[in-house]
Amino acid sequence: MNNILKVSNLKKYFHTNEGEIKAVDSVSFNVKEKEFISIVGPSGCGKSTILSILSGLEKKSSGKIEMPKDYTIGYMLQNDSLFEWRTVLENCMLGLEVAGKNTKENKEYVINLLKTYGLEEFINEYPSRLSGGMRQRVACI
Repeated sequence: MNNILKVSNLKKYFHTNEGEIKAVDSVSFNVKEKEFISIVGPSGCGKSTILSILSGLEKKSSGKIEMPKDYTIGYMLQNDSLFEWRTVLENCMLGLEVAGKNTKENKEYVINLLKTYGLEEFINEYPSRLSGGMRQRVACI
């Protein structure tokens, strides 16, 4: 199988008033097509920083990242970032609203996803009424 992601000597430094903080130091790995990998380590070791760099949310300090142009990387943030004043359905529709794609067909698709993920009875509830796992499923949609 071919590599779809190759990370070589990835480094990330954050600059503060107290100096430079090394968040990621010389990380290298490959991911092959259809391969599932995990990044595991103690709190504060740079796992989320690596994912933020790979998904384009953060800039690397140095290193090389090779990936086909037609590939994108996404990941579930540690916090779900749902808007407490919006219902489950409204939270799920937010991205489509911002993109100007709030169509009847897309709304039906989102409702079907909510049904698939066992959230049908919570469509009109607010995030405060959901468990942590349910909130993550809503954020994923």
